[in-house]
Amino acid sequence: MAADTPLPPADDSLLRVSEALAIPRSELEYRATRAGGPGGQHVNTSSTRIELTWNVRTSSALSDLQRTRLLETLASRLDSAGNLRIVSAASRSQHQNREAADERLVRALGAALRERKARQATRAPRAAKEARIRQKKLRGEVKKQRGRITGED
Repeated sequence: MAADTPLPPADDSLLRVSEALAIPRSELEYRATRAGGPGGQHVNTSSTRIELTWNVRTSSALSDLQRTRLLETLASRLDSAGNLRIVSAASRSQHQNREAADERLVRALGAALRERKARQATRAPRAAKEARIRQKKLRGEVKKQRGRITGED
């Protein structure tokens, strides 16, 4: 295949992320490009690296709550249009890289959508407070010793 060629969608029509989310494969855009790294002449002639792109903002598979959570959680991984890009070049096989990209997308979305447990507030132990005060007093003494030396001592 030539570099940067779009690939047809896989056989299965849905990519199952969780019980509550399945992405239609028609929303996923795959592109095969030439991979770098070792591989000899094979690397120079084969487009085995897979770039998977999925738009979080325009996806019909997401509920409003899911979309909001993904946009917040994955903000650093999204471009300005809301596209999430996953790249896989681990294998010399285009098919294996495609499966790896799908798996990485499923893991990323699963982690982003996971409900976080609320932190339960606890009190600092008395020993920790006393140790902090002791350290502050010690540090203050060290700084006091740095002052000017006078003839009164």
